[in-house]
Amino acid sequence: MVLSWTRGRVFRRARKGKELSSGSDLEIEIAIPTHFRCPVTLDMMKDPVTMSTGITYDRDSIEKWIESGNRTCPVTKTELNSFEMIPNHSIRRMIQDWCVEHRSYGIERIPTPRIPVSPYEVADTCTKILSAAQHGDENKCVELVRKIKAWGKESERNKRCIVVNGAALALANAFNIFSRGVVEKNVVVLDEILGALTWMRPLSEDGRSVLGSVSCIGCMVWFMNGKQSATRQNAALLLKEMRVEALVKCEGVLEALVNMVKEGVGSASSKACLSTIFKLVNSSSNRGRSCERLVELGLVSVLLEVLVDAEKGVCEKALGVLDCLCDSKQGLQMAKSNALTLPVVIKKLLRVSELSSSFAVSVLWKVCDKTEEEMLVEALQIGVFHKLLVLLQVGCAEGTKEKATELLKSLNSCRSKAECVDSSLDFKHLKKPF
Repeated sequence: MVLSWTRGRVFRRARKGKELSSGSDLEIEIAIPTHFRCPVTLDMMKDPVTMSTGITYDRDSIEKWIESGNRTCPVTKTELNSFEMIPNHSIRRMIQDWCVEHRSYGIERIPTPRIPVSPYEVADTCTKILSAAQHGDENKCVELVRKIKAWGKESERNKRCIVVNGAALALANAFNIFSRGVVEKNVVVLDEILGALTWMRPLSEDGRSVLGSVSCIGCMVWFMNGKQSATRQNAALLLKEMRVEALVKCEGVLEALVNMVKEGVGSASSKACLSTIFKLVNSSSNRGRSCERLVELGLVSVLLEVLVDAEKGVCEKALGVLDCLCDSKQGLQMAKSNALTLPVVIKKLLRVSELSSSFAVSVLWKVCDKTEEEMLVEALQIGVFHKLLVLLQVGCAEGTKEKATELLKSLNSCRSKAECVDSSLDFKHLKKPF
């Protein structure tokens, strides 16, 4: 068996006799000793552990085997009496020595693995975090939260152990306690907790409930209005987890969301903010009020500017929000009066994704009303007619198809008044000429 992580072969230049003049490469195959290989993957083990059956596996491989629902030893097929994994230090040292001996062939020594965090350590640390928070001991809480974060950075295995053993709920409760005070005073501990909670998503219902308090959401909004990009992003990601009912109770949420989208803090931040806004404007209980306020904050113009050169994920969410805003009278009016609406939305047709195209068609269907001859003529001049024909050719959802067909009928009545322009359209998707 040849090393898999060296692409099967290790190449080494050698100069011997006449080969010096020919400049040929000697291919040297380095075989891994059988007892160094994991029986599951057949790759060299990096963290060998022995199971109750006496067979040694690489920790990652046997963990994935067990997490997949298997309860037997992959080699002996006998039932595992225990899932305890005992580190096999002897094999690990032998593998490391072998790597050192073959270093000249480009083989690197495997690092000594850290001992994974145990459920007991996580539970004990969570208890101490809650105790420190209840006693207002910010320094102790910061120390313990950083300990949790350090464990999480070591491996994905540690992250799973931390999440499974209730760390998110403990941190949520600590965040809730410190958020009740003066944010500026507790900013360090709140920032640390915020950073840890972001990689523990999705949160449990209990976690959402705790963080849904007015003080917690108010604290997230405070961070979103700050200057540190990483902290602002963490706050936006956590805010996305909150229920609509909790968000509408807190002042400043919409303003913070719009500002972050406008400032373009980062792709992840923009997507998180747009997802939260989309959730708010789609809520049956709060849709009207949210749309009205968002339009007042200038979100329509912000979205159109963002759409000019946004990436796929941001595009989809921005078009989705714009589509929702166009359901309101004020939002539709703002979209119609903005010079970017038609050029930008038409440009996104067939260029981003099927979802983006469906949102774009919906926006155009609302903006280009059959009574709005001026809008229809402008859309024709930009080249929407041909794009809609192509969209129908390549296929789309039934609702999108109906809107595109209606749009084409309205546009057709104005074709004599406008010269259609090809907007850099690629017709390679057509199934047949039209």
